Amino acid sequence: MQAQVQQQNGKSVIRLEGRFDFNAHRTFREAYEPALGLPDISEFEIDFGKVEYLDSSALGMLLMLKEKAQVSGKTVALVNCRGTAKQVLEIANFGKLFVMR
Repeated sequence: MQAQVQQQNGKSVIRLEGRFDFNAHRTFREAYEPALGLPDISEFEIDFGKVEYLDSSALGMLLMLKEKAQVSGKTVALVNCRGTAKQVLEIANFGKLFVMR
């Protein structure tokens, strides 16, 4: 998986591409950790537009980010969810845990 990070308008936008699975743990962590301590960032926006696949470990990573973000006073939104990724997120009821746009 690849992750591109961009800070804009108080958001840390993380665009994911490829397979979001256990092997992506380090890449995902390195994408969000720097912004946790930035006072001008209030939201993480995780862009799933180019995610081909995600598994249960990816769901765990998203929950971990949500917990860390809350401690820092930030929110997490999941955007551009489609296809298989959207189905997995819906089955896991992530729409009740995260803002999904």
